[in-house]
Formats: sequence, structure tokens, C-alpha cells
Amino acid sequence: MNYFSISQLARYSGIKPHTIRMWEQRYNALTPNRSEGNTRYYDNKQLRRLLNIASLMESDYKVSELCSMPDKKLFSLVQQLPVGVADKSGNEFFVLQLISAGMNYDEINFDKIFSHCILKYGIKETYLKVIYPMLHRVGVMWTTNALEPAAEHFISNQVRQKLFTVIDSLPAAKTTKDSWLLFLPENEFHEIGLLFANFVIRQSGRKTIYLGANVPLESLFVAVKETSTENVLLFFAHNDLPGETQNYLDELCLFLGNRKIFVGANPSLFETIKTGKNIHWLSSPQDLELQLVI
Repeated sequence: MNYFSISQLARYSGIKPHTIRMWEQRYNALTPNRSEGNTRYYDNKQLRRLLNIASLMESDYKVSELCSMPDKKLFSLVQQLPVGVADKSGNEFFVLQLISAGMNYDEINFDKIFSHCILKYGIKETYLKVIYPMLHRVGVMWTTNALEPAAEHFISNQVRQKLFTVIDSLPAAKTTKDSWLLFLPENEFHEIGLLFANFVIRQSGRKTIYLGANVPLESLFVAVKETSTENVLLFFAHNDLPGETQNYLDELCLFLGNRKIFVGANPSLFETIKTGKNIHWLSSPQDLELQLVI
């Protein structure tokens, strides 16, 4: 999509519509286009420009100066911005710049920003403070056609690659006690949350058996039988009909017996599903961490 309203710009950048209009009127920060029906709209180029202006708000430049700069100058300043200055603007800077780098398929800049986050927060806090909110915003942009599907895939795969690298650096568990099997059901492919769960569980010293995305129930049952795992963790990202989800979990419970089943999903799903005491709902990464200390 290359057609945004001012309210969409505000949602993606974190800058209020009133402020965007004021910057336009005072500093010519953006130049909205006009549709045949005389409706104002903005394009991808202007969205990226606004993301860069927002990212530089805590730098030594005044807003009036930033709004008057050409795009090339803004991008150059973002590239040169010291980490200390970026830190003062909080996590929003990193969220905005990772999205901007993704929209430009800029692997070098994406890696630079991601590395800064790791140095500042560590991998766990980077996920909670930067990656998790960034992916949520990317999801909103994707569902409203504000982000090209290719760019969404690029961003997701950059994060996946980095999580795989971090997970591979962890030592193997010394015991198979309290082992966990992780998977996504058939036709579920968004595995970043599952990868992070894998990292958190492995970091706690427990063994994980990672099956990945799009796993048929038959394959899951074979893996559970052969590994004798005590805990099974899965995520629901799709908004399937409650009845279908209910049937899936009922079949899962029937086969797994007394094993603990941890289900990550939108909290609204919890209210529509009837489950036994062996199912534990996870509505946030913190919920998983709490389970690991019980």
C-alpha cells in the first residue's frame, strides 16, 4: 500500500495527528497528496521520512531543523546517531528504526540497531522492550496494507536468524528432567514467539525439543511418544473459530493425558474455550517465566 491517512501515520510513528499537521503547516515537514476526491493522503516515502524525524527527536537538532531537512540528510543523521543519544529517546527509537530499516530492506542498518539493543538490554529485555512491540506494530501495518508483505517477511526473518544464533550459543541441558516440546499447529507459521520461548526455557537449564512451525498432530504425537516429554508448548496466532480450537485442544488433551500443556494465544480466546486443569494459558512472555520458577 502507498496510501495512508494522517491517523495511520500517527499510529505507526507514535506522533499525534495534531503534531503532524502542525509540523506540516509550520515547517513543511510532509507534503500530503490529494486523491481525485480531494482527500489528503501520504505515501511510503513520507511515512519513512516521519519515522526518521521521530527517531531524531532527542538529538541536538530542533524539530524545526529536522522537519526542514531533505530525506537524504535525515537518513544520514540516523545512521550516524551515537548509541547514547538513541538511548535517551527510549525504546521507541529502536522500534521506529528497525521498522524503517525493514521497509528499506537494509540488513546492515537493521543489524546495527539490533546489536545496539542487545548491548543495552541483553537478548531477553531486547525482545520484551523492542522486538515484541516492534512486531506488534509491524502486524498492524501489515494487516492494514501499510507494509508490503515482502518487507514484513524480511523483518521477521531478520529476527528469526538472530534468535537462532542466540539459541545455538546456549549450552545443551545436562539433564532431560522437566523437558519441553515446542511446536506450532498445522497452518501456523509465525514462530518468533515460539523461538523466544525456546530461548527462555533453554536459558533456564531445561531441555527443549523444538519442532517448529506447521506441525501435523500425527507428527506431534510421534515426537511426544518417542521423547517422553513432560511439557508441551504451542502458540495460536490465527483467529480460528472457537469451536475448531476447542476440538483441537480436546484431541491434544486426550492424547497427552496428564502432561502439562502451555498455550500462548490472545487472551480473548481464553474466555471462549473450556479446558482441563492440565492446560495453562500464556498471554505474555512473563507468564512463561513465572511457570519456569514454579
